[in-house]
Amino acid sequence: METRRRDVFQAIADPTRREIINMLAKKQMTVNAVAEHFSMTRPAVSKHLRILAECGLVTMRQEGRERFCRAHFDKLKEVSEWVARYKSFWDEKLDALGDFLDTSDA
Repeated sequence: METRRRDVFQAIADPTRREIINMLAKKQMTVNAVAEHFSMTRPAVSKHLRILAECGLVTMRQEGRERFCRAHFDKLKEVSEWVARYKSFWDEKLDALGDFLDTSDA
């Protein structure tokens, strides 16, 4: 069986996983508590959590019968750095648009 290497971009591409990250940003939660927030099955939520864990955005800790999930944001730095490369491009484009709009109003 082939194991796929997932990255943080794949993890945040899905809106359900982004919502899970948002929830876990506030506090650690059990898998069941996370699943209660969605209208999908618990195994489907567990799959999303597994993908987040494979990418390093979530860790899970077993405590008795419960699995606790905690968000880790170090990997999001990779996304921030990627977006930062394009910030100057968009700043220039928006500044040019602003200049154009200013001169067309005159």
